[in-house]
Amino acid sequence: VQLQASGGGLVQTGGSLRLSCAASGSTFRINAVGWYRQPTGKQREFVAAITEFGGPNYSDSVKGRFTISRDNAKNTVYLQMNSLKPEDTAVYYCAAGQRTIATIQRVAYWGQGTQVTVSS
Repeated sequence: VQLQASGGGLVQTGGSLRLSCAASGSTFRINAVGWYRQPTGKQREFVAAITEFGGPNYSDSVKGRFTISRDNAKNTVYLQMNSLKPEDTAVYYCAAGQRTIATIQRVAYWGQGTQVTVSS
């Protein structure tokens, strides 16, 4: 399974960005797809995920501001990020797993990171 992330950039506080994660290869191996992020000097943390048959799951820090969705025809997952804050600044990584990716140990596949910078 290969994951290709895109959509990062520089935005002002309160702005919006949309990240995309396109999956290819043996996509039948994955059920959960989503995002982790890693601020500079900190550990990688869960952001959001969506599964084939379940609802979306968000970290408390982004709930109400971020929305994850999927387009099965395109094997692509999107993360719409609104009301961005400086503390959202991080490298965002697309992640996928067989059942869940709510804990980092369950992530089976990683995409390359994409930088999101929110200026104050």
